[in-house]
Amino acid sequence: MASTAVPGFVLPQVGRVPLIRVVHGFAGALLAAFVFFACFAFSETSPYDVIAIPTILLWACLGIRLHRGAVPLVLLLLLYLGAIVVGLIPFLDEDFPVTWTIQLIYLSVTGVFFVMFFSDDTQARMELALKAYTASCVFSATLGIVGYLQWLGIEDLFYKYDRASGTFQDPNVFGSFLTLGALYLMHGLITATARRPVLALAGLLIILVGIFLSFSRGSWGGTVVATLLMVGSVYASCGSARLRRRIVLLSLATLALGAVAMAALLSVDSVQKMFATRAAVSQDYDEGETGRFGNQLRGMEMLLERPLGLGPMHWRLTFGLEPHNSYIGSFANGGWLGGAVFLALVAATGFVGFRLLARPSPFRAHAQIVWPALLMFFLQALQIDIEKWRHVYMMLGMVWALEAARRRWAARDGRRTLASAPREGDRPGRVRNRDDAMGRRLGEMPAGDART
Repeated sequence: MASTAVPGFVLPQVGRVPLIRVVHGFAGALLAAFVFFACFAFSETSPYDVIAIPTILLWACLGIRLHRGAVPLVLLLLLYLGAIVVGLIPFLDEDFPVTWTIQLIYLSVTGVFFVMFFSDDTQARMELALKAYTASCVFSATLGIVGYLQWLGIEDLFYKYDRASGTFQDPNVFGSFLTLGALYLMHGLITATARRPVLALAGLLIILVGIFLSFSRGSWGGTVVATLLMVGSVYASCGSARLRRRIVLLSLATLALGAVAMAALLSVDSVQKMFATRAAVSQDYDEGETGRFGNQLRGMEMLLERPLGLGPMHWRLTFGLEPHNSYIGSFANGGWLGGAVFLALVAATGFVGFRLLARPSPFRAHAQIVWPALLMFFLQALQIDIEKWRHVYMMLGMVWALEAARRRWAARDGRRTLASAPREGDRPGRVRNRDDAMGRRLGEMPAGDART
């Protein structure tokens, strides 16, 4: 449309294209770059953070809204930040806790932006973001593999602690980051919605090799759990026997291919030794009174006597390292209130996530990809600190945005049902509005068709 509500006014044009379309195109490209740069985590500040502010401001000018279905997330984030700020008050003269809290506030703002952004035009925007994220995963995994094999001859580049780290400081974060990209490609392959299946399979293999070479036990286990949940959800929700056979066959083929790839990797001496070391249930730094678990036990006893917690980042200042458990960390950083709100946030998101998988809607296909990946991070939070992981806030916004979109869709579908119901004087079985009937049929399509 070239005209606005003002009679006779025509939007400026670039050639034959209205300027607003050019701006929207630029904003979409900026968003894709914003998501792609999530893989750059060499330092506290990354290109992701540089591009965050112009992206958020531009989309705010173009118009993003907070829908009712996303309000609980915003309230829980505000409560959590409030508890952290209260815990910070006695330590306002300390730079480290103040900086950490400011960064946490910034990440929460990005989470609110994502939930507002994805709540409208949900499917198109989700596809754009997931494609950019998956490209980011393939890029980072490729560099991680190159670094691990030391093809560049530069020590510690994309490779740390004898493990692939890609574009991350920590191999554990690197391995976990890749899971969402793997799920997106797997979903496209098993539901036959991938437009270039050979390219998708190649990208998937690169990502899976990257996850393996990260030698992150949490990433290994989390990827397996997330994949099982995704595949199980797709299988349970599809109504086609043919599609179910495809899911089973492709899952078995992927499993066999993964086993062959793992056997090939384990034939390399250095890989085999690292695998044997990392596959152990616990490591040296976990054990003993001053190890991870010993610190957690001593810290929990201290937290029982401190309703306001230890203060942001004071666990590290007290014990010399992070708690390696985000649930304990939330009580340490934000006191009893902060810990309780964090648990409520995880529980509420879990309820929303599983409801998205259980209820038919046009948004279930994307939920089958994003929610299992986010659930993996919630499970990993039991043995690692995820509060500062940028991509977790993006996925949190995605899940709640899908729920907001689903609720609006369900409300519209309910109104259509009422509008098309026979009224007094109507002939039995008569459909009052053909478009309403078509809308109901579209709303009942299998989950795998929602991405076509």
